[in-house]
Amino acid sequence: MSRKQRKTLIRILVAAGLLVVLYFLAEPIADVVAHAFSGGSATSDSTGNSLVKTIVLIALYLIPYLIVGFDVIKGAIKKIGTGDFLDEEFLMMIATVGAFAIGEYPEATAVMLFYQVGELFQSIAVGKSRKSIAAMMDICPDSAIVLRDGTEEEVDPSEVQIGEAVLVKPGEKIPIDGVIRAGTTTLNTAALTGESLPVEVQEGDAVYSGSINLTTAIEVTTTTEYENSTVSRILELVENATDKKAKSERFITKFAHYYTPIVVILAIVIAAFCAIFTDLGISGSIYRGLIFLVVSCPCALVVSVPLSFFGGIGAASRRGILIKGSNYLETLSTIDTVVFDKTGTITQGSFAVDAVHPNEIDADVLIDIAALAESRSHHPVAESIVKAHGKHIDSSRLGEVEELSGRGIRAVIDGLTYYVGNGKLMEEVQADFHECHLPGTVVHVARALASAPSAPKELSPEASSAPSGCEYLGHIVINDELKSDSKEAIASLRQAGIRDIVMLTGDNEKVAAKVASEVGIDDYFAGLLPANKVEKLESLLDGTRHVAFVGDGINDAPVLTRADVGIAMGALGSAAAIEAADVVLMDDHLSKITESVRISRKTMRIVKQNIIFSILVKVAVMVLGALGLAGMKLAVFGDVGVLVLAILNAVRAMRVPKS
Repeated sequence: MSRKQRKTLIRILVAAGLLVVLYFLAEPIADVVAHAFSGGSATSDSTGNSLVKTIVLIALYLIPYLIVGFDVIKGAIKKIGTGDFLDEEFLMMIATVGAFAIGEYPEATAVMLFYQVGELFQSIAVGKSRKSIAAMMDICPDSAIVLRDGTEEEVDPSEVQIGEAVLVKPGEKIPIDGVIRAGTTTLNTAALTGESLPVEVQEGDAVYSGSINLTTAIEVTTTTEYENSTVSRILELVENATDKKAKSERFITKFAHYYTPIVVILAIVIAAFCAIFTDLGISGSIYRGLIFLVVSCPCALVVSVPLSFFGGIGAASRRGILIKGSNYLETLSTIDTVVFDKTGTITQGSFAVDAVHPNEIDADVLIDIAALAESRSHHPVAESIVKAHGKHIDSSRLGEVEELSGRGIRAVIDGLTYYVGNGKLMEEVQADFHECHLPGTVVHVARALASAPSAPKELSPEASSAPSGCEYLGHIVINDELKSDSKEAIASLRQAGIRDIVMLTGDNEKVAAKVASEVGIDDYFAGLLPANKVEKLESLLDGTRHVAFVGDGINDAPVLTRADVGIAMGALGSAAAIEAADVVLMDDHLSKITESVRISRKTMRIVKQNIIFSILVKVAVMVLGALGLAGMKLAVFGDVGVLVLAILNAVRAMRVPKS
């Protein structure tokens, strides 16, 4: 509880205590004062005694009233000067001042007291929902230690240039995105990804601002400027999230704008009607109008609906799911179709050896030759072969290496010439090869025949030293690895009621079919360029579906922006993802998509519950009040009671149990 909230609570408790005391003692005290004012004479003017008694009662009840309601009265009076005053504070001031005017002093004080109780509940609830976002705001480091000319210099993070070395000690936050140049440590990335499990990192690994160094000091070479770092973009995203309101929020705001003046007019009409057409008298008529005014205060709606959205966004952020605004949270709850990009989303986006098919030689020999030939290449396919080899590469065995553009490599190994590449290269060197029945990228290996004549004319100039005719040694199949939770995540989306799941990819039909089959996707489109992906997505946006597109946020920006909701997967450190997507998942866990859908649906259920409950109760009590069947106590429940219940319900949006 904040200092301001504690002060409000103290004022409420003091005012409540005084109100209880006055409920029993105000009348006797007023009688004693009035009697003393009359000089103790029993024959004194009764009118004078009554006036004194009234003044004393007003003075006594004004003490708790002003203790608990002074800030409300002050705020309402200030707004009257601006012309924009028709809000709940104005309604509370009119209702309570009116109650004082007709002699209902305890009711006036009680209404203000309970209103402040509701406001305190609101403040505590909002503070709680802000807690996760406040924790995220705290990930921003105050300074950075830069290594310049062999000395440590503490500077503002914004002053660090790209390529400079930053020292991060244990317990400190990494100030700027970069790559570890020295040291091995463990990082706490919970503020970014929502994952509590520490991450082991070493020299050469990428690290992101906002991560906390846990064990040993590391030196980081910066790769971005501070304003473009992960932490800066996340903070900007969170700060702007509340600006993008959902339709429900916009409706409530507009509703309250017109609703407040209408109920003020209706309260006046009710009071006037009762004064003219009933025998309630002036005081009774005003009292009935005030009851209507108290219960009509729209604060339950105005407070609980935005609070529900804020709670949902806060719950999502604690899971490493950043939702850019309540409008996207609302749209996410209606999603019935999810479209996935393949590479980097369903798959890792990194290649790995899937199969080794030797031709009359040992598989280890085949992979050994291919790894040696590819060891000087930085191509992802080459790196996957070297990784699969998993042994020391003896570069002394390797002679001349020549890269054959678009086809592969010619390498001299142990004095013999080898060709490692695609089918086109095998045709050029006249190797008797065959394509693999498995889907994926196929790397063929052939050895030049020592007795073969000179190279054929169709061989490219780069490979002109190759002999005509080669012995085919076999092939290696490379595939993009599936993410570990892809299959489970697709299944969980189906369990969540997503009716259609589609995959779009630029890969060929065989690869697309294999991936779709493995993860459980029935509908897919292969061989697509980025423009084709947009066209396919637009064909799904036929007016009967609500479509979310899930991509890596870098190559898929056009599709992310075109979908009803764009979700960037694995977007840690990706500026393009945060710019293009509506929802940003700060790690590679596909399960977060289902979590985000569940959070949005629960939030919208709570919003609808609060709207329906608040309106029904208020309308019922307003009607009863207008008919004279409800007193001030029921009116207070219709206002403050409904507000408190709606707030408590809204708080539930902050807690979404994991599936």
